[in-house]
Amino acid sequence: MGVFTYETEFTSVIAPPRLFKALVLDADNLVPKIAPQAVKSAEIVEGDGGVGTIKKTSFGEGSEYSYVKHQVDALDKDNFVYSYSLIEGDALSDKIEKISYAIKLVVSADGGSIIKNTSNYHTKGDVEIKEEHVKAGKERAHALFKVIETYLVANPDAYN
Repeated sequence: MGVFTYETEFTSVIAPPRLFKALVLDADNLVPKIAPQAVKSAEIVEGDGGVGTIKKTSFGEGSEYSYVKHQVDALDKDNFVYSYSLIEGDALSDKIEKISYAIKLVVSADGGSIIKNTSNYHTKGDVEIKEEHVKAGKERAHALFKVIETYLVANPDAYN
């Protein structure tokens, strides 16, 4: 099994505490409301929302995938750190065992956030991950993030 690691970093005008609440803690409720074309539903299959919890996300009509299940690996509300692994679903393909993500929000100089994301693709055998596959996934995730950020800017009292 090989592991391929990709790191990304981007910024937001939203402060970490507020962004973490929307992006991580309440995403299962928020995202289907504000982006139903991307995410039809999200639900806890097993657990209480903390470490070890398994969640199922069903994607919207236009998505190339139908669903994924992910397991919460770490959740640190005080330091704005969240880690999870995609463990099931058609987004994994027959070449990928799982994809693990680690997200950390830190305060930027202007009071917003710097979002640091590390993705680890755990492949089956000696398979290599194509850069365009990773890039497409990053673009979808960033677009969804921008929808959340736009919602927070338009609703300044939400998630305070």
